[in-house]
Amino acid sequence: MTRLSRLTRALAVAALLGAGPALAQTPAPSTTPTARPAPAAPAPTTPAAPKAPEAPKAAPSAKPALIDLNSASKEELETLSGIGAARSEAIIKGRPYRGKDELLSKKIVPSNVYEGIKDKVIARQKS
Repeated sequence: MTRLSRLTRALAVAALLGAGPALAQTPAPSTTPTARPAPAAPAPTTPAAPKAPEAPKAAPSAKPALIDLNSASKEELETLSGIGAARSEAIIKGRPYRGKDELLSKKIVPSNVYEGIKDKVIARQKS
């Protein structure tokens, strides 16, 4: 065997080994046509202008302000899940509250509604 034929044979074997996954059987195409994704837009070739520094974002662990059962307006109370016009009026009529759990003991809201709002309300006491 000549040196050229050995080199050719080695290249052919390497090409076959590299094409192994490409020669594997592919699944039959589905009978329903599928939409092909649109080609991606080419990256801009001009250098991008430097970005202005972004304003600092609020920390994700920051809790939203609690709604005070003893001083919140009807509209503020109605923002709570499960609290509509009738329940907000009942909350206002039941004031003052020593604790938010009095919503249950005074039977102003059912337990499932209380469970949904208990982490969003507070009953502050006047000093």
